[in-house]
Amino acid sequence: MSRQSKATTTKTGSDRPSEDHPATLMAGAGGVVALGDGLDARVLVLNRLYVAVRVITVRRAFAMLCRDMAEIISIEDGQYVNYDFATWTEVSEFRREYEPEQHDWVRTVRTEIAVPRIIRLFGYDRLPAQRVKLNRRNLFARDRSQCQYCGSHFTTNELTLDHVTPRTQGGGDTWENLVCACVPCNAKKGGRTPEQARMKLIRKPVRPRRNPLITLRLGNEKYRSWKAFLDEAYWSVELR
Repeated sequence: MSRQSKATTTKTGSDRPSEDHPATLMAGAGGVVALGDGLDARVLVLNRLYVAVRVITVRRAFAMLCRDMAEIISIEDGQYVNYDFATWTEVSEFRREYEPEQHDWVRTVRTEIAVPRIIRLFGYDRLPAQRVKLNRRNLFARDRSQCQYCGSHFTTNELTLDHVTPRTQGGGDTWENLVCACVPCNAKKGGRTPEQARMKLIRKPVRPRRNPLITLRLGNEKYRSWKAFLDEAYWSVELR
C-alpha cells in the first residue's frame, strides 16, 4: 500500500494559530460542544513507523492533533494519505456534504469535523506489547458477552467468570481456563468440571492473538481501515 501526503501545511510568521484555526476552535479538545455517537468511537494510534500501538478515545485523539503531536491517516483508494489537523477540517466539510453516513462527527462552536479512524504519532517509535492482558474486560470481549455453556447473550453485569477446571481441582487463572457464564449455568456447574456436571462448552477457550476488543471493532464497517495496520499474527494493541 503506497502513501501520499496531501496535508502538511507550512507555518509562517508566528507559531500561534489564528482565531479560526481548528486547534483554536477546539481549545485543546475542550471546545467540543456536542459529539453524538462520535463520543463512542475509537481511534487507532500508529507509532512513527506506522505500527499500531494502541486504541484511544476520540477526545484524546483530538487533543493530540491540536497539540501537533500526531497527524491523521486516511485510507483512500487503496492508499493511505496523511493529513494535518487544519487540512482534515477542510476535508471534513466535503465529507459532511457528500458522505456524512460514513463518519462519526465532532461538533465545535463553529464547525463539524469527521472523527479520524487512524492517527500517527510523530515522536513515538516503540513497539506494542505482544501479549494480551488477562482481565475481565478482555474475557467478556473474547466471549462476546455470551455464556459459554447455554450460548445466550447477556449484559456484562449479568455474567460471571467461571473456572472450567475449578481452583479446588487445580485450575488456574488463565485464558484457557476462564470463560463467561451466566449465573444459572455457573450455579448449576458449581465446583465441578464440565464433564463432571454433564455440561458442554460451546467453544474451547483460547488465548486471543490480539486484543479481543479490537476484533469487535473490526466487525464494524466503519473500522475497516484498521485492518491495513493490524497483523493478527504479530500485534496486540493496547487500550488506553
